[in-house]
Amino acid sequence: MDLFTAIKERRSCRSYLPDAVDDETIDRILEAAVWAPSPANNQPWEFVVITGAEAKEKIFSEAEFRKKELFEKSGWKWMDKYRVDFLKQTPLIIAVIGDPQKTGADMFAEEGRGLAYQHACAAAIQNMLLAAHALGLAGLWFTLFDKTAMRQILGVDSEKDPIALICLGKPGAEPLQTPRKDPKGRTTYMR
Repeated sequence: MDLFTAIKERRSCRSYLPDAVDDETIDRILEAAVWAPSPANNQPWEFVVITGAEAKEKIFSEAEFRKKELFEKSGWKWMDKYRVDFLKQTPLIIAVIGDPQKTGADMFAEEGRGLAYQHACAAAIQNMLLAAHALGLAGLWFTLFDKTAMRQILGVDSEKDPIALICLGKPGAEPLQTPRKDPKGRTTYMR
């Protein structure tokens, strides 16, 4: 698949078939992830591969709790209607965990704790989603959770940060085709 085609055709998916994702495919997706750029090549990511129903149920419960809490705080009507049932149905979730100790030189920035490790994890996530799409899977970058709660669910060290949950599987419905804005109105050239 051509890279630009993959970028333009990949869409978020919230409906999955129950078919399991085989280990070889998971390995290829994770290999794509680790080829992402990172500060000083620190590769600040770790992955937790989740296929079990019990863990998915806990993740779903956390997302439901967070959704209700955010709805109450924000008043956003769409938040109350947003469904997270797909977290129990997706055959595969890969949690991306970032290590702030591997952030690079920005750890010495005036703002305090550096953010480059999060940016590197985001690049790894994009590689994962594009690889999954090229392999015929659909995916979703999911962040509606509390980091402390997710650390407990996943058994992650308190010094590391859950960055995102990547839901993957064969699509159960055609993903929504959402438009993009032209970059010309959002680009400044300094020559």
